[in-house]
Amino acid sequence: MRKLQFTCLVSAIALVSTPALAQQAEEAPVNDGDIVVTANRTSSLLSKTPIAMSAIGGEDLISSGITNPTQLEESVPNLSIVRGNGLQITIRGVTSTDGTEKGDPSAAFMVNGVYLARPQAQEVSFYDIERIEVLRGPQGTLYGRNSTAGVVNILTAQPKFEFGARADVVYGNFNALNGTAMINVPAGDTLAFRVAANVDQRDNYIIDGVPNDNSTLDKFKNNKSIRLSALFKPSADLSLLLVGDYSKVKGNPTNGVPPSQFYSNITSGGRQNFSAPTYRGLDPDVARLLSVRQAQQAFRDNEEKGLMGELNYTMGNVTLTYLGSYRESERREFGNSANGLFSNDFKGSYWQTSQEVRLAYGGDGPLQAQVGGYYFKEKSGIAFFLNNLLGPNTRFGFPQDPTIAENKSVFGQATFEVVPDLRLTGGVRYSNDLKSRVGNTVVDFYDRIGNSYSVGNFIRRQINQNNDAKRTFSKVTWRAGIDYDSPLGLVFASVSTGYKAGGFNDGCEIGKGTNCALPANALYYDPETLTAYEAGFKFRFGPAFRLNGTVFHYDYQGLQLSQLSDICGGPCQVTTNAAKAKVDGVELDATLQPTDRFTVRLALNWLDARYDEYAPAYNDTTVTPNVRRSVNFAGRALNRSPKWSWIAGLNYVVPVGEGKIVADAQTSARSRYEVTDLANFAYFYQPAATKTDLSLTYNAPEDRFYIAGFVENLENNLIVTGASTGLFGSVTFADPRTYGVRAGFKF
Repeated sequence: MRKLQFTCLVSAIALVSTPALAQQAEEAPVNDGDIVVTANRTSSLLSKTPIAMSAIGGEDLISSGITNPTQLEESVPNLSIVRGNGLQITIRGVTSTDGTEKGDPSAAFMVNGVYLARPQAQEVSFYDIERIEVLRGPQGTLYGRNSTAGVVNILTAQPKFEFGARADVVYGNFNALNGTAMINVPAGDTLAFRVAANVDQRDNYIIDGVPNDNSTLDKFKNNKSIRLSALFKPSADLSLLLVGDYSKVKGNPTNGVPPSQFYSNITSGGRQNFSAPTYRGLDPDVARLLSVRQAQQAFRDNEEKGLMGELNYTMGNVTLTYLGSYRESERREFGNSANGLFSNDFKGSYWQTSQEVRLAYGGDGPLQAQVGGYYFKEKSGIAFFLNNLLGPNTRFGFPQDPTIAENKSVFGQATFEVVPDLRLTGGVRYSNDLKSRVGNTVVDFYDRIGNSYSVGNFIRRQINQNNDAKRTFSKVTWRAGIDYDSPLGLVFASVSTGYKAGGFNDGCEIGKGTNCALPANALYYDPETLTAYEAGFKFRFGPAFRLNGTVFHYDYQGLQLSQLSDICGGPCQVTTNAAKAKVDGVELDATLQPTDRFTVRLALNWLDARYDEYAPAYNDTTVTPNVRRSVNFAGRALNRSPKWSWIAGLNYVVPVGEGKIVADAQTSARSRYEVTDLANFAYFYQPAATKTDLSLTYNAPEDRFYIAGFVENLENNLIVTGASTGLFGSVTFADPRTYGVRAGFKF
C-alpha cells in the first residue's frame, strides 16, 4: 500500500508538469523574481540550482516577521526547528536529539558558511540578514560535516560601497521586543564597513502557577548582539571579508510543563502494543501552567563571540577561496529539573576553529569544478550538577574536561555539460573524525545544600565511573547527478550520501582504567549514514506561475537515537543505533501572480518517514523471573514527521498615493505526528493542527519606512515539540498566539 501511495504521488507530479505552457516559459525572463544562492559554494540562481532547497531573502524575513530559526518551518517544506537543549533541527524526518558537549546535530547549521557545532549557539536572532538557505537532503560532498539531514546557512548582509542605514523594531504581547539598527559606511572605493546591533527579549510562554515561591519565569530571553563587518575589494578579482560578532545571551531557560498538562492515561514501559495517551486539549492558558514550586530561580548568562574571514582571488577562470573562523562560547546556567523539584547548575567553556580552502574552475566552457580541504576542531570543558537528587546534601554530576572533536576532509565536485543544456555532476569527499573525552560521573557530598545558590562545605567526592573514551571514524561520501534545462525549466535527479560520525556514551571500556565497566559495544555507537535518491523540477509557466516539485527516497542506516536513562546511577543521556529507517516523500510548491498586486502561495508535502528495522529490548517485569523482550518498531513513524503538511498564502497590494498597503494571510497545517519517548516507551503524539498568520503593512513611497500590525498563530494552538514521562518528564510546545506591531525605516 505504501509503495502504491508513493507511485500515485509521483504520477501526480508528472501530470501537473505537462508541457502545455512551454511557449510561455521560454518567453519569461529567467531572473524575474529569482534569488541568487550559493548552495553549490558558487553563485547561481535558485531556479537554476539542481538541489531541493529554499531561500528566503532578508527583506522577506522582515516582512514575514521571521526573527529566529524556529519560525522557518512555515516557509520551508518538511522542516522542524524546536527548542530543547539548544535547537533541534529535523529535515524530512532526519534529526538528532543529543545536545550535550559530545553530541552532533544531523543538520549542519552555518553562519556565512561557517559550521556552528553547539546547538545552544544556534538560537540567535535574525538581524541584518542577506538571505537564509535551507538545503534538504544529505550534503556530504561540498558541506560534509554532520549534514545527513541537510544544511541551514545564514548569510549576513555584507558591507556595500554606499552609505546606508536602517532600523527595524517589533513589539508584541509577552513583552516581546526585537530591535535592530544598522549603518553601512564606505571608506573610499575599496573599503567598506557595516555595523549591526540587535536586542531580542520576551517573557516566558509558560504561566507561573506558584507565584510566591521566590522565583519567576521571566524573562525567557534577554539577548543583545552586535556584528561588525569589513569588506576590502581593491579590484574585481580580489576581495577580503572580515566579520566579528558578540552576543550576550541571558534569560530564564525554563521551557517545559508536566506531561499531565497535555496528556492523560500515559502508559510507559516496555510492552508489545503501542497504546497512545489521551490528548487533553485543554485551554492554552491552562495547558501552559507550571504549578510546581521551583527549587531555585533559574537564569541563563552566556556569551558567544567569533571572528571569520573569507578571501576570494580570481585568476582567469580559477577562483581561490579561503574561509577561516574561530569562536568561543561561555555558558553559565542555573535551572530546575523534574519541572522544578531539583535545582541544577551548568558551567561550560567551548572553542572551535575551522579552516577551509577551495579552488574553483569556471568560465564559459562545459566544465565547472572545485576541489578543497577542510579542518575543524572543537574543545570544551563542562560541569553539570543536580542538587539533592540522590539524597540530602548531595550533588550528582558530570565534570567533563576536555571533550574534543576533530574533522579533516578533502573533497571535489565537477559538473560537465555533455550536450547543450544537459549536465552531469559527480562529487566525492573523504572525512576523518576524531572524538575523545575525559571526565567522570560523581556524587559530591556537602554539609549543607539548599540549591545552587546555597552550597555549604565540601566533604568528599564519590566517583561512580570514569567517562573516558576516544575513537576515530572515517567515511567516503559521494554525489552523482544529472540536470537538464528543458523548455519549462530545470529538471534534475541525483543520488547522494551523507555521514555523521559515531561517538560514545558515559563510562569507559573494561580494562582501560579504574571504574571502567562497559564493553566496547555498550560504550561506543556507530556512525549513521544515509543514501538519498531524488528527482525534481523547477518550472516556470510564464511570468504568472512557478511550480517546483521533488520526489525522494532515503535509505537510512544506523540512525543515532538519544534518550535519558538511569544506568549511570542517576539521569544520563544514552545514544544507540537503530538498525534501519526508510523515508519517502514528495514536495510541491507553487507561486501564482495573476496581477502585480495579487500573489498566491501554495505548498503540499507528503512524507513517510518510518523505522524499517528497530527492536529495542526491555525487561518484562510482569513475570518472574524477568524475561528479556523486544519491541518491534518496524513501520512506526520517526519523530516530528507528519504524513501531510500544506501551506496556503495570499498577498494583496493596494496603492495608496505613492505608497501602498500590503495585506498578507497564510495558513499552514500538519497532520498528526509522533513524539515518542524512547527511554520510557511512551508514545506521545501531536494531533493535526493549523497555524494562521495575518499582517497588514503600510509601505511609504520608495519604501522609506513601513508600519505593520500582525497576529501569528491566530488559532492559539499549542503545538507539542517534545514529550517525555517519568521523574524528568515534561512537554515543550511551540509559540502560542502572538500579536503586535512592526515598524522600520531606511535611507
